[in-house]
Amino acid sequence: MPKIRSSADLRNNYNEISTFCHSYAEPVFITKNGKGDLAVMSIETYEALMGRFELYTKLQEGLDDVSAGRERPWDEVKAELLEHWGRE
Repeated sequence: MPKIRSSADLRNNYNEISTFCHSYAEPVFITKNGKGDLAVMSIETYEALMGRFELYTKLQEGLDDVSAGRERPWDEVKAELLEHWGRE
């Protein structure tokens, strides 16, 4: 169940909302004049969310490459990596 608070609550109870966000790693939805306005979350939760988006983007790029036939045999890639990293 999402946590919903008013903008006045955010102003008057910032520490409580901050503690909730850090404790539960989920956003608090802030309303303004009874309508959704903001989603507030801890920086840690935000960074984890952005990391997942980045991962999903990379996975989709890989799936798109496979669908388009842009792939190489593992032995070829492995040899290239060993050649590159083996010299350092």
